[in-house]
Amino acid sequence: MSTEPTGLRESKKRETRQLISDHATRLFLRQGFEQTTISDIADAARVAKKTVTNYFPRKEDLAFDHHEEFTAGLARVLAGRAPGETALAALRRAFLDAAGRQDPVAGFAGPDFTRMIADSPTLTTRLRELHDLREEALARALAEATGAAAEDITARAAAAQLGAAHRVLFQRIQELTLAGQAPETIAARVTEDAACVFGLLQPSLGDYAPA
Repeated sequence: MSTEPTGLRESKKRETRQLISDHATRLFLRQGFEQTTISDIADAARVAKKTVTNYFPRKEDLAFDHHEEFTAGLARVLAGRAPGETALAALRRAFLDAAGRQDPVAGFAGPDFTRMIADSPTLTTRLRELHDLREEALARALAEATGAAAEDITARAAAAQLGAAHRVLFQRIQELTLAGQAPETIAARVTEDAACVFGLLQPSLGDYAPA
């Protein structure tokens, strides 16, 4: 039985996970995602292949190492909205905050990483799946927040529209990044775009799901 303190063990696990992720990202950017193997990553990180897959069950998780934060993000924003703040207002505010700080989870991943995703069919497919999972998590959170009955489709419909707004803006950030725009320029541009995108939802969802 290990006598190592729990906090120290958890710290070492986080360090190992980050080490593997860092080496994987470096290899993906240099060789391409599709061309890089788990063995390549294990050798670079000086760990066993089993260690890599224990921390990252899917190869795509090595590229999208913040996928859990991404998929849960909109639902967490909803849960943390201010008293009286609607779902739309909270999600719009959160996006503008993320754009202002050029958050990688919002899409500000830089040209090399963004190009890597665009060039990989596997990563492009996984990104679509993550957007879908994020929308599903938001739908569950909206249903719980509004006390909707199981057969009520309102929460799913609202989540689809709110999720699509974030998906469009995420894609916009990717497009501008690949076009060579500077992060500051992209942030300013998508802030203007967000006013349009969220404004279109105001008539239908402006009063929906207040805290």
